[in-house]
Amino acid sequence: MPSYIVSSSARIAAPAARCYGVIADYRVGHPAIVPPRAFGPLVVEQGGVGAGTHIRFTMRALGQTRTVRGLVTEPEPGRLIVETYPESGVVTSFRVDSLGERECDVTIASTLPSAGGVRGVVERWFTRRFLLGVYREELGRLAAYVARTPSPEREAHVE
Repeated sequence: MPSYIVSSSARIAAPAARCYGVIADYRVGHPAIVPPRAFGPLVVEQGGVGAGTHIRFTMRALGQTRTVRGLVTEPEPGRLIVETYPESGVVTSFRVDSLGERECDVTIASTLPSAGGVRGVVERWFTRRFLLGVYREELGRLAAYVARTPSPEREAHVE
């Protein structure tokens, strides 16, 4: 089946390790950055941080709500987290590229299966439009989260 990619990137004013840590933390950090307009509660079924984590959540898109189950892997720990959703064939990645000590680029990208013909064209158009909005919001929420919450490193040194 053919597939297509939807992605969005943002420059975040925080160290790459900080952003990656928030994304990899499926118990606290990641649930704080997903847009509530599109996602229901994120439930950790196994693990909780990085590779080996199993997640479940509801997704509201294009007038439908469905339950999604995913498996988290880390092909490049510290740089790339991948969520695979076996039931739908969708794969979403979070790539964090360091730009020095205080900045990084974060990219959210999904590879989605596509129907052919006119149905596929319409589906891709609506899905791309929806996901771009969701990803931009999620990246904005990530930037706000790392700006307002202390990093674990800073918490450890506070007396």
